[in-house]
Amino acid sequence: QVQLVESGGGLVQAGGSLRLSCVASGSIFNINAMGWYRQAPGKQRELVAAITSGGGTNYADSVKGRFTVSRDTAKNTVYLQMSSLKREDTAVYYCNAEGVLYYSGSSFHRDDAYWGQGTQVTVSS
Repeated sequence: QVQLVESGGGLVQAGGSLRLSCVASGSIFNINAMGWYRQAPGKQRELVAAITSGGGTNYADSVKGRFTVSRDTAKNTVYLQMSSLKREDTAVYYCNAEGVLYYSGSSFHRDDAYWGQGTQVTVSS
């Protein structure tokens, strides 16, 4: 059906940059919104940034001005450019796709959400 695969996580020093990528695969016709969530140890998963098929974006206050979300709709890919990273950005980052319309078994299907497996981002001081 539909799978999300993230890449680009790793270890970076505070003040550095990383770029995350997420590709959605499958017989996808349309995805309403794609984005990134993160979950730090002992904390709830939270929205980091999201972008709609029309290009509208939404950011968590804690990352505004430092992170940029972008999307290649034709490639079903979403990116997260992270700059001026802080220790508190350390978390597992999950890719999310919402409102996915795909073709399977001779018919179209629509699922509310898909998640990637997560990629670790660690920011050291």
